[in-house]
Amino acid sequence: MRLLEEDIIFGRLKPKERLVEDALMGRHGAKRHVVREALSQLERLGIVERQPNKGSAVRDFEPSEVEDLYEMRALLHRQAAERIPLPAPKELIDRLQAIHESHVKAVREGDLQAVYHLNNDFHDVLFGACGNRYLVRSISEYAWLAHAIRSYRIGDPKLLKQAPKEHALMIKALRVGDRKQLIKLCVDHIVPSKEAYLAQTPGTNDDA
Repeated sequence: MRLLEEDIIFGRLKPKERLVEDALMGRHGAKRHVVREALSQLERLGIVERQPNKGSAVRDFEPSEVEDLYEMRALLHRQAAERIPLPAPKELIDRLQAIHESHVKAVREGDLQAVYHLNNDFHDVLFGACGNRYLVRSISEYAWLAHAIRSYRIGDPKLLKQAPKEHALMIKALRVGDRKQLIKLCVDHIVPSKEAYLAQTPGTNDDA
């Protein structure tokens, strides 16, 4: 499942693109039952959709679905940011700083696989500090659902370099105890991928 997930998040498999079992088996050197299980898991997560007589495809979102999804993500991020103890404990700051430095290095070197996983690690640690396991799980689930949308940020060099700068500002807000700034950063951080996705969607405008 991880290889298929990365194909989607890195934009190698685009929204609406069909996921043919034989092609995926050859691409990843996997057996049919492994590919089928991966597709089933991604379908349960909402990343892949299966259509009768057509097989599976990377899920494509209507503009209204994107807006609804990102409204929910923003609400969850806000709730988590409101619950993180401030000023943040030194242990939390140190963990985030270490991940941040590795993330900056990965962005500089163009290691997109490391960029993706380190970005996830940063947010897992950050939101994990809110102390509500169900809130953290919901944030993770909605991030998974947005995989195909998030790929548009990773695929844009300008947006890719912007992300670690925003992470650095989050760490600063945590350190000085600026909750208002932390909340704003956590909410605004997810907007660029949404806007990039909508800008590529026929029938929408760049102000969506």
